Amino acid sequence: MSSVKAVPAIFSTSVGRKMIVAATGLFLCTFLIAHLSGNLLLLAGDGGAKFNAYAEFMGTNPIIRVMEIVMFAGFLGHIVFALGLAMYNNKARPIGYKKSAGGQNASFYSRFMVYSGTITLIFLVLHLWQFFFQHRIIGHPEGETIYDLSVKTFQNPVFSIGYVICMVLLSFHLTHGVQSLFQTLGLTVNKKMESQFQKLAWGFSILICGGFALIPIYFLIQSMA
Repeated sequence: MSSVKAVPAIFSTSVGRKMIVAATGLFLCTFLIAHLSGNLLLLAGDGGAKFNAYAEFMGTNPIIRVMEIVMFAGFLGHIVFALGLAMYNNKARPIGYKKSAGGQNASFYSRFMVYSGTITLIFLVLHLWQFFFQHRIIGHPEGETIYDLSVKTFQNPVFSIGYVICMVLLSFHLTHGVQSLFQTLGLTVNKKMESQFQKLAWGFSILICGGFALIPIYFLIQSMA
């Protein structure tokens, strides 16, 4: 009985919530790598053949469909426990940081974490509506492929500029999130290791978010040529 009660008790502690946020964050990082790998097929220069084949596989493979459910559960868990952790930390620190010592108490990225996460969530909802629901559930004009929809969307300056801005904010979120992941796992045992993992977090966020941002920039420039 004690072991059964201990499981939900972990969820109510700061350490337990950090572990869950870290675990779901790690899962979502692997998703971002896979998603970017597929999206870069938009730049293959073959008229969308590879990307359409990839989209067809992702939309019809039963294993992938199950993984989509797992992915949504991961997003939901990450959001719920991250918000719970933020509220827990605020209650534990009722006075808050002094403005003059803000940089000493927390980095810009950590203080901006809730905001960047919220904006990323809004972007995710709009992104799913634009590409997932409209294409797979609502349907699309006859003869229009997911590649055609992507190109048309990314050639819209308002959408593309907003997309790039969201990628910048996501890079802030990822930079602090990956650093926190290493800290939660107990890998930042000294200042040297902390510095190395900080560089790794920066590199990962730039690689992922830069890769995503490259796609709308490419099609936007192409439309202006």
